[in-house]
Amino acid sequence: MRVAQPGRAVRTEQVDIDGLSLRAAVWPAQSSHPPLLLFNGLGGNLELMQPFIDALQGIEVACFDMPGVGGSGLARRPYRLRTMARLAARVAVRLGYGDVDVLGVSWGGAVAQEFARRNRTRCRRLVLCATTAGALGSLPGSPRVLAAMLSPRRYHDPGYMEREAGRIYGGKFRTDPELVRQHAARVRWPSTAGYWLQLFAMMGWSSLPWLWRLPQPTLVIAGADDPIVRPINGRILARCIPHARLEMIDDGHLFLVSSPERSAALVREFLGSTC
Repeated sequence: MRVAQPGRAVRTEQVDIDGLSLRAAVWPAQSSHPPLLLFNGLGGNLELMQPFIDALQGIEVACFDMPGVGGSGLARRPYRLRTMARLAARVAVRLGYGDVDVLGVSWGGAVAQEFARRNRTRCRRLVLCATTAGALGSLPGSPRVLAAMLSPRRYHDPGYMEREAGRIYGGKFRTDPELVRQHAARVRWPSTAGYWLQLFAMMGWSSLPWLWRLPQPTLVIAGADDPIVRPINGRILARCIPHARLEMIDDGHLFLVSSPERSAALVREFLGSTC
């Protein structure tokens, strides 16, 4: 069915895979290169990426809510990131895709790395935003900020989001109350169980031992004022992935939302380049 959205038109559907109902969305576009499969952050429903997707004109984008998030059903048992990478590959097939480009933000950046590792011939290019190599080879943000970020309260309590968004996300979220309100209005509360299953999937995970084997051209984007994922983590990823380059944005953790035009310009140029 067609759903009215500000900006780009979007097609949403429920995709059933082994009894698990997943809400998927496609923002169609005519393009000479593959569609972009987007993986959202921890607890993030697909609407949260709307500002970035609106700015990414000319590129077809697909995204789905992770189990227990947004409009997707809850997984029956705990899972690992590799499970989500396999699930994403099946969703892409259901949507009619062959080769894809992949973008992951924060928690979704870890899923994107797993997808690129396990789908070397299908994943043409990789974009990693505000993310890390996991338990090994990464430097975390401040414990106070991480504790606030790990709590689902930032999604369940709009007042908490408005009070704490600047401290959690940094960048323009520190100084723009209207940006915070708009972001909070796009939130669809994740189930508590779904949120904790996402956290469990990340526990002990690290891509550091195999990053050097990723063949895809990779764009790493980091926020200069990111309290959750310190900028040095972007430098680590860019140095460990053979065909990677790093871009720094003068913003915080959610630069895709707060600096959508700048972010989209970087991604569009990278996906359309010949190198």
